[in-house]
Amino acid sequence: MTKTTTRKPPVRKKTTKKKKSFFSTKFVIISVLLLGFFFGVYHYRNAILYYFSFKSDKVLKADKVAQARIFQILEDHKNLTFGLDVSQYQGDINWKEVDSVENKFPLHFVLIRATAGDDKEDTQFDANWKGAKEHNFIRGAYHYYRPNENSIDQANNFIKTVKLRKGDLPPVLDIEQLPKNQSIDSLKVGLKRWLKKVDAHYKVKPIIYTGERYYEDFLKEEFEGYTFWVANYNFFEENIKDDWLFWQFTEKAVIKGINHNVDLNIYNGTPKMLEYLTIN
Repeated sequence: MTKTTTRKPPVRKKTTKKKKSFFSTKFVIISVLLLGFFFGVYHYRNAILYYFSFKSDKVLKADKVAQARIFQILEDHKNLTFGLDVSQYQGDINWKEVDSVENKFPLHFVLIRATAGDDKEDTQFDANWKGAKEHNFIRGAYHYYRPNENSIDQANNFIKTVKLRKGDLPPVLDIEQLPKNQSIDSLKVGLKRWLKKVDAHYKVKPIIYTGERYYEDFLKEEFEGYTFWVANYNFFEENIKDDWLFWQFTEKAVIKGINHNVDLNIYNGTPKMLEYLTIN
């Protein structure tokens, strides 16, 4: 008697969905990145063409795309007022040469780091403070706040270092760090103590400097009575917002007379309005 053998059906290779899924995800990511890149290039096309065509020999310390963004933002805000902020990290500044960006956008003001924490004085503060005044800049001084140091000691450090005069901008409190050993509520108490102490000494309400996210998350509501200088370097951020007194929009500016890249700022008003902001 013969045995009947059942033949096994051929094994079909299974397609791996994971592989397809991986490649499709990768394709989407690359597509989004390319679209973002081409949108950015198109959006800043005039400024990029300006720099790549005519300024290649002058852009020494910052990439051309960043410089193109700077150029276009300045062009779009030319009815407002431009300035810079400096510290010891810019080294020795030749204030005689500092006057504009690309000989096209005049600089009217400079904000100068004076102190940090409860004992630090910026090594270039005296030279920068004097140089800015001698070369007709509206000048202001700021304090870099360290969250884990006593707020009154920090205020006293600023007060003993900075002698504000008629025509100077109000004092500035720079808060960027989150605390390590205390709560956010405790940090806010310390900031208010610094602000109150400095206000009482100079008889003028200080300005607060911070990043946009820090401003939105921690400071905007509780420090409503204060004016803000806000940092946002986002490539696609194009305009100063109504509730920003100053906008620090880049840290990559190249300025004649300064050997290192420097921060640029826009004041949300005309030069005459900036004069009204100063101490009188």
